[in-house]
Amino acid sequence: MFERCVGLAWCSGCRIYSAAMVRIPRTRVLVDALGSLPADERVRLRRSEVKLIDHLDRQRDRRS
Repeated sequence: MFERCVGLAWCSGCRIYSAAMVRIPRTRVLVDALGSLPADERVRLRRSEVKLIDHLDRQRDRRS
């Protein structure tokens, strides 16, 4: 029925994020925000919280 996942919310303005336990239907496909990147780039971003957040902020800015 549902899976428990950690949901993260990020505020680019105040640069604070919060986490909560959320329930996601098992049938829902979650999008990997780094999935389209080459493997070495994903590894580089996962090793640095600052680089990861900066990358995600830039992605958000492109969609706005």
